[in-house]
Amino acid sequence: MTHDRYGQDVLASTAGSTHHRVARTSRPQPAEADLVVEEVTTGWVGAVVRVEKSGGQHVVVLEDRRGRTRTFPLGPGFWVDGEPVELTPPVAAPAPARPTRTASGSVAVHGSRARVARGSRIWVEGKHDAELVEKVWGDDLRLEGVVVELLDGVDNLTDALADFEPSPDRRVGVLVDHLVPGSKEQRIADTALRTVPRGTVLVLGHPYVDVWQAVRPERLGLAAWPTIERGTEWKLGILRELGWPADEQADVARAWQRILRSVRSYADLEPSLLGRVEELIDFVTT
Repeated sequence: MTHDRYGQDVLASTAGSTHHRVARTSRPQPAEADLVVEEVTTGWVGAVVRVEKSGGQHVVVLEDRRGRTRTFPLGPGFWVDGEPVELTPPVAAPAPARPTRTASGSVAVHGSRARVARGSRIWVEGKHDAELVEKVWGDDLRLEGVVVELLDGVDNLTDALADFEPSPDRRVGVLVDHLVPGSKEQRIADTALRTVPRGTVLVLGHPYVDVWQAVRPERLGLAAWPTIERGTEWKLGILRELGWPADEQADVARAWQRILRSVRSYADLEPSLLGRVEELIDFVTT
């Protein structure tokens, strides 16, 4: 018997040999944002920033820990967690489910075009009132063909009605701030109603000094809206009480946008406004 002093050929591929390497197949891996990968040719390690098209092919942009970026063709030649992968375009997120209700709580109607505007109108006192009505009831109003117009103050109500000439086919619903018994607003409304045909105009209102107060205070982290002394410009007084900037009209505009963003649906408004707007919509669409 001859003894082989060198033993088995270490390069031989035999079953059970610990030196035999099995090639691993790359698995598909969507190149989702922030996925950390290594490009095997260059050793570049980085997180996926984006996938885009360049020169007719998809490429992936990787950003390393120093903020430097490099672009590589999408496909094989990458490692993720020590495993070979073939980077593919990220999977598109599914389209969000369509809402079943509008912001006003009505059943949502999808695929319908806005109705041609009716002759009837809803009037509100100012821009903030109009924006709030649009945010909550806009879908409903477009479906019904109802236009909301600015009155620019209840003081103009009688003259505006004279110009509009309301009739049974051209009704007007008016939303008024601070419409409470004995108020100036109530006297103006009573006078205006005596100048138009009966049943052609409906004036309703809420008890608040301004429509801001119709937004539930808890939406802004408040227990209640602050009380402002008479003689103080109400909106500026509110901003000062809340500790918000109150130096110029632009501060009022920014504050209102902040308040309006807090409104998601009818549930964020006071019932005393909700009911009045619903009544006005019914009046001009019946």
